[in-house]
Amino acid sequence: MIFASPATNRAAWSRGILCYALPFGNLFFARTMAAMETQNELLPAAYTPLQEGDESFMHAALELARQAEAAGEVPVGAVVVLDGKIIGRGYNAPISRHDPTAHAEMMALRDAAQNIGNYRLVGCELFVTLEPCLMCAGAIMHARIARAVFGARDPKTGACGSVVDAFAEQRLNHHTQVVVGVLADECGLMLSNFFALRRAQQKADQVKPA
Repeated sequence: MIFASPATNRAAWSRGILCYALPFGNLFFARTMAAMETQNELLPAAYTPLQEGDESFMHAALELARQAEAAGEVPVGAVVVLDGKIIGRGYNAPISRHDPTAHAEMMALRDAAQNIGNYRLVGCELFVTLEPCLMCAGAIMHARIARAVFGARDPKTGACGSVVDAFAEQRLNHHTQVVVGVLADECGLMLSNFFALRRAQQKADQVKPA
């Protein structure tokens, strides 16, 4: 489901939150978020329409998310695009790198900055399979990313409207456009399957004889 503008149907917005939160077993949170939205407390301010090529680049981010999963990391992937070409790639690696900042977005931004020789990524777009957290939202704005596109919502740490909406803060000196819900089902399913498998493995470990 794609949320494109402040005028987006509120009922659809609520359903999107509910559908993503449910696989994580947090029905109370989903209902709370949906109720807040109907009170116009969570209405996004910077969302823009889907563009041609968005799904293709999100598929590239999903491939990187699969690499993260294969490495035992939470499956999140990201790419940075300039003039229709991928110039930066990254996937979640905080465990393997012993680095709390090694989120997919941060890795992709670093890769892109190195490739073009500039920490300002003016005119670039970032595609990521999961809603950016506050740290990554800040990095996206500092890099001057023009447009951020994400797949699944993150009801626990999302900084694009799920928990806070960093991109809607009018006092900031840069305003990144945001597209929400590109391949959201596929992105969300990868995450929910990963956590379901991890929970099953943890339970299996608990019942093993000493």
